[in-house]
Amino acid sequence: MGRADHRRRLLLISCVATLGLLATANPAANAAPGRAPQFSPGAAGAGDPYFPDMGNGGYDVSHYDIRLAFDPRTKAINATTTILARATQNLSRFDLDFQGPLKISKLSINGRPASFTRSGAQELVITPAHGLRRGSKFAVAVTYAGVPQKIDDPALGVSGWVATKDGAVALNQPIGAATYYPVNDTTDDKATYTQTITVPTGLTVLANGEPGPTTKHSGQTTFRWHMNQPMASELAMIAIGKYNVTRSVAAGLPNITAIGQSIDTKPGQGKVLNQTTARIIQWESSLYGRYPFGSTGGIIADIGVHYALETQGRPVYDQRTSKVSGDLLAHELGHQWFGDSLTPVHWSDIWLNEGFASYSQWLYQEKFNGVPVKQSFMEAYNGEKDWTGKVADPGRDHIFDDLVYSRGAMTLQALRLKIGDRAFFQVLSQWPTTYRHGNVSTQTFIRFVERLTHRDLGAFFHTWLYQAGRPTL
Repeated sequence: MGRADHRRRLLLISCVATLGLLATANPAANAAPGRAPQFSPGAAGAGDPYFPDMGNGGYDVSHYDIRLAFDPRTKAINATTTILARATQNLSRFDLDFQGPLKISKLSINGRPASFTRSGAQELVITPAHGLRRGSKFAVAVTYAGVPQKIDDPALGVSGWVATKDGAVALNQPIGAATYYPVNDTTDDKATYTQTITVPTGLTVLANGEPGPTTKHSGQTTFRWHMNQPMASELAMIAIGKYNVTRSVAAGLPNITAIGQSIDTKPGQGKVLNQTTARIIQWESSLYGRYPFGSTGGIIADIGVHYALETQGRPVYDQRTSKVSGDLLAHELGHQWFGDSLTPVHWSDIWLNEGFASYSQWLYQEKFNGVPVKQSFMEAYNGEKDWTGKVADPGRDHIFDDLVYSRGAMTLQALRLKIGDRAFFQVLSQWPTTYRHGNVSTQTFIRFVERLTHRDLGAFFHTWLYQAGRPTL
């Protein structure tokens, strides 16, 4: 254990102990005179209409500390996740999301044992020894083990902990995070992360954020990664396996890219990925404002999920997505502003992610390949066969459909024609700056554009976002 990591651990232990004393010394300290505080359970869902069981109510998470050991022979993990949170109501009990066959051996709140039960497919119901007062901070530590199981949803595909030939990759969008750690799995409860992953020496671990010290002991290597900006759980990532890693600088920040050794067969492939990532980050920063995280990069792996994902700070590209091209990198890196730093409150607003990222591809094609945005727009407009559905409310099973991606990008180009280039590029730079690291909605976006342009655009947005059918140009 490095000195810095040792200090962090001592600080965490001290905080947990202090929280325990605060929470148990006088549970009614802030109650009204003569009246005992009333405690009630936190909600078992966060209120997303598409995923009513995801997320929970009654508290707000500030940090996840995930300490996990992986055995590639059995594919099993042994882990302890510590969650630092603040109660937003007087809590008698609360839920975390936790799925699959992983078995819990120990659970504590502020260092003291707490009772728990598993309910339904993903609810971990926790009851502290004493009620948690509104505004109080608390730490939940959960120790567990087993073989995580991925989720394969018929409409949404594979997510969560995915075993690979030489390790595993965790890709959590939209419902996979709870397959390997207890979590408040909702887009609007962002938190910082520390991930400490131990594997047999010879394997590499990559994750979100910046690397800490790496240590070796008894044939095992421990990797430490820190995401110091708020992150939604669906954007957390771990990649374990044999990787060739390339490091450089992009827009003044660490640029860490990696390619699985089994697919890194072309000379200079790692350098090309790294340099292309740096070039796109530099260019997109000129359009969208300062890059929102402490490092950038990307990972190419043989996962078998057939998609790329905008995991925060370091996207993951499945080798089976065909060619990992510049415009694909522009899409996933564009998400770092639109989807990662700015994250929708509800999944119905996912066009705010995918529309902007797809438009980033169109801008890339114009800048680097000489294909005008107007041409990309007309090809999409004329090629779209299905105009049913609402862009800003596609339905649970359609959040990854062309309806969201292509028609979302078309909406932005139509807006550009409506308000003019000067105002439009102000939107592209000021929207992610104004709501940096926050949660947004379609209505927030509409109000923002109307304030910036001093125009009533309600009819325009209704036509393009909330009305089925092909809009007239």
